[in-house]
Amino acid sequence: MNRITFNFLPHLACTACLLLSSAPTAQANQWQDTVYDTTGFEIGGFVDTRAGFRLQDDANERDSSLGEIRLQLEADRDYDWGHISLKGDLLHDVVLKDSTAELREISLLLYPSDNMDLKIGRQTLTWGTGDLIFINDMFPKDWQAFFIGRDNEYLKAPSDAIKTSVFFDHYSLNLIYTPVFNPSTYVSGERLSYYNPATASLAGRNARITDEQPDSWFTDAEYALRLSRQLQGWELALYGYSGFWKEPEGVNPLSGNYLFPALSVYGASVRGTMGGGIANMEMGYYDSRDSDSGSNPNIRNSELRWLVGYEHEIGHELTGALQYYVEWMQDYSDYKSNLPAGMSRRDEYRHMLTLRLTKLLHNQNLIISLFAYYSPSDQDGHLRPKISYKISDNWLVDGGANIFWGEDESTFWGRFQDNTNIYAGLRYSF
Repeated sequence: MNRITFNFLPHLACTACLLLSSAPTAQANQWQDTVYDTTGFEIGGFVDTRAGFRLQDDANERDSSLGEIRLQLEADRDYDWGHISLKGDLLHDVVLKDSTAELREISLLLYPSDNMDLKIGRQTLTWGTGDLIFINDMFPKDWQAFFIGRDNEYLKAPSDAIKTSVFFDHYSLNLIYTPVFNPSTYVSGERLSYYNPATASLAGRNARITDEQPDSWFTDAEYALRLSRQLQGWELALYGYSGFWKEPEGVNPLSGNYLFPALSVYGASVRGTMGGGIANMEMGYYDSRDSDSGSNPNIRNSELRWLVGYEHEIGHELTGALQYYVEWMQDYSDYKSNLPAGMSRRDEYRHMLTLRLTKLLHNQNLIISLFAYYSPSDQDGHLRPKISYKISDNWLVDGGANIFWGEDESTFWGRFQDNTNIYAGLRYSF
């Protein structure tokens, strides 16, 4: 094991001690009551401190994978005509030696009629049936946060959008308009290493990815819709999306910068009870509009994606869930014939299995879980063991790991093999 730099851990530990001694629940409640009486806003939030480090040498990145202190504040207020929500974070990042502020939500929810909601502003959006697999959920994600041990809340990145929801007797319709493209936060070398196809090797912070994002308001807009209904205990849904790949899936051959090619997605899902558990199926056709039917080697091909899943209680407060997922590349013969010499070739089909196990103990205050990805076609995978303990209504401690492996460093999980890490966190909520 390489030498681990722990110089930031005493700072985090001292911060945790300070929180324990200076943030009593009674004072926090008194402050919240005062704000509510004065403004009508309900106030909440948390302070979270966490640290993590790699378990192996990575010449392309720092030894420390995570070290931060975060304050989140949220405020909500109901009116007869609607609802206002505000949520923001202040973050001090010890690893990147940076302090930032992030507005995660500022939205206005209106009720134009009895069967319509209209939500305007920055908000977190999600839909689909997959468990940590996203087919028709074309809203931005933060994959760096997911891979270093931040709370799963931070996997879903906010969107600047207008969401209209219309409810009929048997159907509901969601329409979402995003006036300018909102990309996902992808692994770019800033904090995690990745596979660089141009050099056929792993790269990191000394070779960070440079991209060209669609950023023209109204011209580079995104559109998404979902039409759903309940039928005899099953939820059926149709989806549509028009916009761009959420991660850079193309390359500009002149500049070498990565691109977000145009993309349309058409999909469907079904979810309901079966055999004492919950079953789900989902599919989506990814129309990569700039790929020229597979003849453009610089743009990712169109794909057909689908999954099936099943969740069931397999013991006392022990739940298990399985998923089988497939990506089928379209126009594969054109892809092979146009692939540049020396570049790694993808398979026509990529298969992946997932397993989730969750055990609740001590009146459900202790949660032990494992989420595992494994691809038999790529011979790679990702393990996410985690344990969390609710000390009280206000205090939570958790820890876990992100374990990556692969036979080939060019495959989906194999490209992250040098990023295996462990982490721990302490949170005070108020």
